[in-house]
Amino acid sequence: MAYKISDACVACGTCIDECPNGAISEGPIYVIDPAQCIDCGSCADVCPMEAIAPEA
Repeated sequence: MAYKISDACVACGTCIDECPNGAISEGPIYVIDPAQCIDCGSCADVCPMEAIAPEA
């Protein structure tokens, strides 16, 4: 199950460097490619807005 970034994202960039697979793309709200996400949770651990969570 991949992680997903919610509308609470402020595009701060903290999560991008944490992703070991490069699954996160920049934008007004960042996006995680579920095909590349390995469900490690590194991005969620560093998000200051708590905008990243496992997809339901």
